Amino acid sequence: MEESISCQWSMFRALLSIVQWWGFNVTVIIMNKWIFQKLDFKFPLSVSCVHFICSALGACIVIKMLKLKPLIEVDPEDRWRRIFPMSFVFCVNIVLGNVSLRYIPVSFMQTIKSFTPATTVILQWLVWRKYFDWRIWASLVPIVGGILLTSVTELSFNIFGFCAALFGCLATSTKTILAESLLHGYKFDSINTVYYMAPFATMILAVPAILLEGTGIVNWFQTHESVFSSLIIIFSSGVLAFFLNFSIFYVIHSTTAVTFNVAGNLKVAVAILVSWMIFRNPISVLNAVGCGVTLIGCTFYGYVRHKLSQQAPGTPRTPQTPRSRMEMTPLVNDKLDDKV
Repeated sequence: MEESISCQWSMFRALLSIVQWWGFNVTVIIMNKWIFQKLDFKFPLSVSCVHFICSALGACIVIKMLKLKPLIEVDPEDRWRRIFPMSFVFCVNIVLGNVSLRYIPVSFMQTIKSFTPATTVILQWLVWRKYFDWRIWASLVPIVGGILLTSVTELSFNIFGFCAALFGCLATSTKTILAESLLHGYKFDSINTVYYMAPFATMILAVPAILLEGTGIVNWFQTHESVFSSLIIIFSSGVLAFFLNFSIFYVIHSTTAVTFNVAGNLKVAVAILVSWMIFRNPISVLNAVGCGVTLIGCTFYGYVRHKLSQQAPGTPRTPQTPRSRMEMTPLVNDKLDDKV
């Protein structure tokens, strides 16, 4: 009886963690698109800066005041030598995501972001000379094919937004690879990651945001009709961006790797559907098919990666793939690209 209750509670907790993760993620994406499109606040650097400030303050409150998470101490020298480079890539990743949201629909941006597993594997193969099982490469075929089909048939295609989203995938992959080498020895969770990286990212972004967008923001304040309510929405998106990080930590610890991967891809589908219902951006049949193929490819990739990670260490290899040159899976979980 107790085992049955415990099992039901675990399932309920896993379901609750997934739902709240979906809720925060989709809400942040939709709010950012709303800010750029409906509020006419077309300043992605400043929006990203607001997110970093809110995330830094939120992490301080959770760790220092509420003490919900213990602080992971980092040597002052390592903060500049290890965390600062990570923060720079972290900053570029979020900014490119917001820039792409300004120019292309949420559905197209989310589909392109699903290209991240492919860029991670390719970068590790090219830069780190890591070798992967043929099934990993095979799982990338539907991802790449779906992205190509979606891009060719996208009715609201914008080359600048497309390039921003694509380079955002590269930034996410670079962050994934750097995390293993730069943060070696530190077991960061989501909150400690934000605690150390968000202040650096704010510092990196503040000057270019002021120089490139300062005049436009002043004009926006002078011409926009509902400044106060718009600012509430902008800062609310920053607060929700922090809670999104907390929700990622919760869902990772409440679900299995396979469930997390499937839920992540279903989350993309939910974001696409909700954004279409709100913004009504045109989507052709072939475009929808491309999105579907990409998501199926991402799910297959996650499944293959999980199966390979579960393979027993003593499993024999083929002569063409000796263990010394074989890398079964990417270095770290590349689904954690939702952090803002």
